[in-house]
Amino acid sequence: MGEETILAAVTLDHELVREGTPVFLARNREEQEKIALYLARVLSGGIHDLDNGVMVIIRH
Repeated sequence: MGEETILAAVTLDHELVREGTPVFLARNREEQEKIALYLARVLSGGIHDLDNGVMVIIRH
């Protein structure tokens, strides 16, 4: 199995994400989904919703 890497996080609350990960702050859920989709396309990654206000973009 390959190594997975967190490429970015898109959050509604910046305090939920630790330093070392590029973080994008969204104003609402709709904007969060849009930002995550664009980042996933650009970074060739997959979106994972952590169901706590944070979405991470992962490279598998």
